[in-house]
Amino acid sequence: MHIAIAGNIGSGKTTLTSMLAKQYGWKAVFEDVDENPYLEDFYQDMKRWSFNLQIYFLNSRFKQVIDIRNGSQTVVQDRTIYEDATIFAPNLHDMGLMTTRDFENYQSLFKLMTSLVRPPDLLIYLKASVPTLVSQIQKRGREYENAIRLDYLAGLNVRYDMWVEGYKSGKVLIIDRDNVNFHEKPEDMSLVMDKVDAQLHGLF
Repeated sequence: MHIAIAGNIGSGKTTLTSMLAKQYGWKAVFEDVDENPYLEDFYQDMKRWSFNLQIYFLNSRFKQVIDIRNGSQTVVQDRTIYEDATIFAPNLHDMGLMTTRDFENYQSLFKLMTSLVRPPDLLIYLKASVPTLVSQIQKRGREYENAIRLDYLAGLNVRYDMWVEGYKSGKVLIIDRDNVNFHEKPEDMSLVMDKVDAQLHGLF
């Protein structure tokens, strides 16, 4: 099976990916952040590096999905291939941070790639308000993330909510991160696992 965790920057995707992998014995596949050669430059100059960044992420996630489907293990993935094209790239384009030429080129490549892959068996969406996102971003202390704009996070949140509301490609589980702290409260993690079990196995 393929379980994918979606959510805005700072919503807790990597943490939940690690915790679910440990609890269930699944293989964890993480977003390529630390090795991404464009990320720091992007936050300093979004308009200059937006296309490069999105192409890098698209290529990385396409390879991940191919590997997941060719493997035999149950995998939990940190962020989906769909978020890049339905949320991040359109948001950059609408903010004037990606040219129409680059955006159309990107979308064409995305459509080709996604015609060759299957959606995840379960999508877990970590829904969080901007204050929650900012708090989590500050806690993890990545220096390059200090330059993230609040309007950028807010715009992403709007797109995430619209995308999840219209998502019809498979099962969806929404976790309210403003009220569910699975990282620090074991009882909240137990609640998340109960909901995951219900979605995957129909226990409730």
